[in-house]
Amino acid sequence: MSALFRHVISAFCLLLVSMSAGAVTEISIKAARIEHPLGDAQDVNVQFNLNKRLPTLSLTSKLKQKNEKDFTQLGVRCDVPQFIEFNAFKCTEGLLKNTRINLPFSLEISRLFSHGAPDIKAALQLKNANFSDEAGLHAAEKLSGNVAIALKQTGRVWQWQTALDWQLGEVFWQPFYLANGGHTLVANGRFEAETLTVNTANLNIKNVGELKADGQIRLTDFKVVNLNASLPDLDLSTAYPLLFKPFLEKTAFNNIEIEGKAALALEIKDAELTSFELRLKNVDLADKNQKFALYKLNANLPWSFDQPKNVSLSYESGELLKLALGKTKLEAEVNRYSLTSPNIRLPILDGALSLSDISAARIGGQWYWHLSAKLEPISMEDFSTQLNLPKMQGKASAEIPLVTYSAGMLTTDGSVVLHVFNGSATVTQLSMQSPLGIAPKLNADISLRNLDLGDLTRTFSFGAIEGKLDGDIEDLELQNWKPVRFDAMVQSSPGKYPKKISQRAVENISALGGGGAAAAVQRSFLRFFQQFNYGKMGLSCQLRNDICQMGGIESTPHGYIIVKGSGIPAITVMGYNRTVGWSELLARIKRVTDGNSKAIVK
Repeated sequence: MSALFRHVISAFCLLLVSMSAGAVTEISIKAARIEHPLGDAQDVNVQFNLNKRLPTLSLTSKLKQKNEKDFTQLGVRCDVPQFIEFNAFKCTEGLLKNTRINLPFSLEISRLFSHGAPDIKAALQLKNANFSDEAGLHAAEKLSGNVAIALKQTGRVWQWQTALDWQLGEVFWQPFYLANGGHTLVANGRFEAETLTVNTANLNIKNVGELKADGQIRLTDFKVVNLNASLPDLDLSTAYPLLFKPFLEKTAFNNIEIEGKAALALEIKDAELTSFELRLKNVDLADKNQKFALYKLNANLPWSFDQPKNVSLSYESGELLKLALGKTKLEAEVNRYSLTSPNIRLPILDGALSLSDISAARIGGQWYWHLSAKLEPISMEDFSTQLNLPKMQGKASAEIPLVTYSAGMLTTDGSVVLHVFNGSATVTQLSMQSPLGIAPKLNADISLRNLDLGDLTRTFSFGAIEGKLDGDIEDLELQNWKPVRFDAMVQSSPGKYPKKISQRAVENISALGGGGAAAAVQRSFLRFFQQFNYGKMGLSCQLRNDICQMGGIESTPHGYIIVKGSGIPAITVMGYNRTVGWSELLARIKRVTDGNSKAIVK
């Protein structure tokens, strides 16, 4: 603001006061349209009321910037001081309004000049303000609060101070949603050329914590050039939904409950992050979908661009897919964008997962890592109980020479061996895409050898079968943990051993693939036998597009053989449905294991 402008305003105010002493009591200025390179004004109406001890100025108009479509109504009423340099400007009954904005406001300017130079001190008050943008990315309702600002020009530098007191109202500023007021900001700094400098800033977010910061912002693109910021005492229970969840929607942490304290500090120099440190204190977090949980989590996670840092993390207990996790402490070294650790042991149930030769690096915005893994024997009885599966016996163990994660894809070099039902289940060619994402994809081959059919059928309430079982599930693909593709064949193991099948098991197998054997048993003398001999049995399913192409150990003109009888008494079980919907097959299996052995098969 120039000295000429200041004197013109002062002279105009003196003119108003002198007029008030004469016969003139009101001055009215109207303009239908005013054009300017920056925008247009319509229906401009300015009124000076001089019939008072303190003159008043009323202004109404419609304003529009060049790049806007609609006009905005402006209305304001101000008390005009006799000496503008010393007296306060008080503007009440202010309003900005259009189809997306309704901002009632009042403005008080307590100072404009000091010693001939601009020295502004003003306060703006909003009451029940509402606004939204055309895209719906920014909006507020019933917003009330005060903004105080001070500006002082010294040469080419403007010194500034501001204080914001957000009292009431809701604000959505994508991706953040703030439902209540009670937040304050106090800051000061300077403005020179195209750089805004913040000397100190204290942002107090109600029930969350206080952010302290200083730095510089380039106003041409609003890029943070330098920044020192700290949150020394952050309440995670309120900070998570407010500050963090909006950025975690596509991760495994998008739906968690969390309690505890955190502290965060970071530094940016020349528009690049140079260091940060995150501390967690007695944090409890649990996924609402019951995928994972950690309790009494403590961590010190520093990082620096210039020097290596030691990181540590520990928790007292936890859960992973309902499997109990024991007390754990992890330590590693971070060197810029890489992490290394010689060994990490993660207790799970009565065993543990031991990781060694750990190396990870972030390259081009993607994580790459590898490690060796060993699963110490875990009780399958505990495992099945925790996952609400039919109770299984035996131990699960594994030793994988190399596990590699590359840009969202996890692969293994080695086998995962589970010792269950007095036999073994071996998983090979295991790979996972986006294992911690909301829709993980898994591929694997599974080999079953010498499973005890007696233990297996008792576990799943299938009816008694004596013998041993082999199986191969090749090209298995799970999407979001649901099968979408595989080639599976299960059949009796080769060799000599007792091979018996109960009448109930015959009925249940018949319910899966046919119906003739069960009907034959009921119509003939075979119904007097509780069990039968068999020579071989097997069932296959090729899953594609939610359709299972079924088969057995042999094909016939009318179907396929599931159980081939041998000796006396003997029985052969046929299957007749070669094409079955996957969901229907699962429903049949559920009816069988639930005890409905007389399922209807079409």
